[in-house]
Amino acid sequence: MRVDRTLLKILPRERLAEVASELHQKGEQIVFTNGCFDVIHAGHARYLRNAKAIGDYLIVGINTDDSVRKLKGENRPIMQEQDRAELIASLECVDYVTLFGEDTPVEIIRLIKPNIHVKGGDYKGKTLPEEAAVNENGGKVVIVPLVEGRSTTNVIDRIAELNGKEE
Repeated sequence: MRVDRTLLKILPRERLAEVASELHQKGEQIVFTNGCFDVIHAGHARYLRNAKAIGDYLIVGINTDDSVRKLKGENRPIMQEQDRAELIASLECVDYVTLFGEDTPVEIIRLIKPNIHVKGGDYKGKTLPEEAAVNENGGKVVIVPLVEGRSTTNVIDRIAELNGKEE
């Protein structure tokens, strides 16, 4: 029987801290990014591939269901946290996934000490609450452009537009 490697990529924080420490000891470049990743689409896949290209290992922090509701409203998330984690972990460019329920990923950043923290182009020119935590460990923030017209909001809006229309 073959082991599903996708599920092995989803780690609790304690194990993720151990893995990150081992990677740092080997001199590997850790890239970290985070988000809700609700209704996974091609824009997410391209963004994550671009993030991975910046370093050796890509770790993705995914907001828990409760934190998504807090950020996006009571009708979100569309997909449950474990499903979102599994889908993101199934991408070849993603090495590890962890869930977080805080407002920002500061705690995870302090735990794994990424060399590079990637954010999407919609954060360009904005002050990030996690930037100080990234800098504490000598890391840097890199802004990666987003794919124009590809967003979860656009997907949800399109589904709502089609709702009730007969095909």
